[in-house]
Formats: sequence, C-alpha cells, structure tokens
Amino acid sequence: MKYMVLMYADPAATQAMSAADRAEVFRRHEALHQDLAGTGEMLNGAGLAYPKDTTTIRWRREGPTATDGPFTGTPEQLTAYFVIDCASPERARAIAERVVDAHVVAVEVRHVHDSFGMGET
Repeated sequence: MKYMVLMYADPAATQAMSAADRAEVFRRHEALHQDLAGTGEMLNGAGLAYPKDTTTIRWRREGPTATDGPFTGTPEQLTAYFVIDCASPERARAIAERVVDAHVVAVEVRHVHDSFGMGET
C-alpha cells in the first residue's frame, strides 16, 4: 500500500535553528531515507521551498487567481513529503513517527488511492 507522508514545520523556527540543530535534523532524515531505501519502502520524496516563495492558485467565479504565499495562514506549513510503499497503515504510522520532532511538528499520513507513474497502488 502506498502512503504519502506530509511533513509540517514552522519556517520561522527552522530559520532560527542553529547550524548544528539543522545538521542533526538533516542527519536523522537522511538515516530514515537510507533505512527506507534499504527496505524498498521509499518511492520518492522532496523538501519544499519556503512558503514565502509559494504561489497558490484558487478557483474563483471569474476563473483561476494566483496569490503569493501558502494556502493557509498558520505558522506550520508543508515543508517536505515522501511517498512510501509499505505493508500496512500501522507501518506507515511507525515510519511517520520517526519524522516528527521539535522541528517537524506535525506529520500527515495519507493512503494513496490513485496514482500514476508509481506502479500498482
């Protein structure tokens, strides 16, 4: 079963982190990526640009409109994702628990019910 793991952090808090703290976060995430690549569970993933560099397209009566910035106005923003292929929802949650910490303050785990370019769902 495929799952998308969506990671949320506060970009201001990320920018305020010390270089050592950022290096530790990177080390932990890289170790998880290596573990999941080794088990074959990691399909893909990426870190995302800061929300200030985002454009949001919304549907309005007059058609699509673009605004600068993220979809929501909350401090916690989507900052990274990966797509995993694992045996169960419990395994997906266990993987997500390895991501959440003082930096990544929330993680969503969503079953991928329809996909393209990733083989069978």
